Amino acid sequence: MRFSVLAVSLLVLTAACGKQAEPEAQPAAADAKPAAPAAAQELVVYTSRNEQLVKPLFDQYTKETGTKVTYLTDKAPPLMERLRAEGDRTQADVLITVDAGNLWQAANLGLLQPIDSPTLQANVPANLRDPENRWVGLSVRARTIVHDPKAVPATQLSTYEDLADPKWRGKLCMRTSKSEYNQSLVATMIATLGPERTEQVVKGWVENLAAPPFANDVAVIEAIEAGRCSVGIVNSYYLGRQQRDKPELAVKPFWPNQGDRGVHVNVSGAGVTKHSDNPEAARAFIEWLSSEKAQALYANENMEYPANPKIEAAPLVEGWGDYKADVINVSEAGRLQAEAVKLMDRAGYR
Repeated sequence: MRFSVLAVSLLVLTAACGKQAEPEAQPAAADAKPAAPAAAQELVVYTSRNEQLVKPLFDQYTKETGTKVTYLTDKAPPLMERLRAEGDRTQADVLITVDAGNLWQAANLGLLQPIDSPTLQANVPANLRDPENRWVGLSVRARTIVHDPKAVPATQLSTYEDLADPKWRGKLCMRTSKSEYNQSLVATMIATLGPERTEQVVKGWVENLAAPPFANDVAVIEAIEAGRCSVGIVNSYYLGRQQRDKPELAVKPFWPNQGDRGVHVNVSGAGVTKHSDNPEAARAFIEWLSSEKAQALYANENMEYPANPKIEAAPLVEGWGDYKADVINVSEAGRLQAEAVKLMDRAGYR
């Protein structure tokens, strides 16, 4: 099945780049690296981000610079598998994906190269960048508590850990543990609280569930709205989208852990592929994505927080008020992801 996904993706990208695919039966073609596009004329981006979000950014970059951005969209694992299979024959210059865990994995698979950029260091805080500069966060999402204030006043809420207390029995809704966002949350909790305390918390969450874990964050919000549960944990931009589309929505955010480490944040981000033929142009593109104009587009299109602290979030999101964020380096979400998955499994979190 994996081979089929990659083969289909190859045809899609080849068509998008205006090149004819070589038949698999010709081994000479497999050994030859495709001709690279001119650095100032074309960049090829592999992205797991929704096309509706990234296309306006790519179009704007083309308008401003004249550089054509050709892109292939897929989920992060197939894109990383494709990059690994292509090796130095890849056409990709930039990888854009969600979740610090995915970015960490791409870097540690040797798929990305370091970016030496004072611009990115100035535009993006250190905790949202890879310590070895192989990738950089471009937008931020807070994985926060949400609630129906009529059922649960904000005064009753405090921390992620408190949601493991028996007082929340039958009142909590969660997304499945298969979500990379929950895996990253638990991974950073391991880094801060230690594995034993984190496992106790996750077990408490499971015991307090009002329903089996949901497939996505929107379902959690809808369950709270319908009264199936009173409180949950979701990425902030899902709530922003729902409130934008349904102004009457009663579900509100609550910023947890404001008395200690702060709200868990995660990123979408980008890196220059290891075998890019246009590394300088790729770096310039990522720098542009961290700029004021691009960051404002991110914020308003998807209700995410800009990674660049100089830029304000969308007015709806700004209306939620300021919060203290956990400043642990988001790369910890990747480093401890495997341990987090095992811990969640031991705790019975499915």
